[in-house]
Amino acid sequence: MQHNNIVNIPNILAFIRLLLAPLMFMLLVNQEASIFEGIHTSWLNYFAAFIFVLASATDFFDGYIARTFNQITTMGQVLDPLADKMLTLAGFLGLMMQGVASPWAIYLILTRELFVTGLRVSAIAEGIDISASWMGKMKTVVQMIAIGFLLMRWEGGEVLLWIAVLLTLYSGYEYVRDFFQKVAH
Repeated sequence: MQHNNIVNIPNILAFIRLLLAPLMFMLLVNQEASIFEGIHTSWLNYFAAFIFVLASATDFFDGYIARTFNQITTMGQVLDPLADKMLTLAGFLGLMMQGVASPWAIYLILTRELFVTGLRVSAIAEGIDISASWMGKMKTVVQMIAIGFLLMRWEGGEVLLWIAVLLTLYSGYEYVRDFFQKVAH
């Protein structure tokens, strides 16, 4: 059952994630800016990683709180995946611009994310529920771990990125399949 009050803790957490995403992106792509003069780029990457972990935590808690305390709203159903996409977009594009992440991997992930976000918004408008599947949640976790590894320049980040690509594409297929199955009924 949906709760009508759009100003609730889950929506506030999603909104915070929307604000943290461009801050993280700025740290990744503007490391030569005069404001950061004298700060080693590794520290900027560590701070970007900290912001990413903090924003990722809001993703877990907003969903948990919304389900546990029946604070699910239509706004939250749109805002939460949008905030997720903005966060992953900031991380993946920033890492690609730094030359750390494969442009092809990022292109495939972002294309699927934009397509599925549009599909979900269409489904919500039609009253069709295509909530995140287990594979969709797994995809998000692997994407976030890959971003974290790449931000920290840890071994295995590129492998995790390509695993995230495979999970992303497969879960995208599941969303499309489920959407058309529900439209047919």
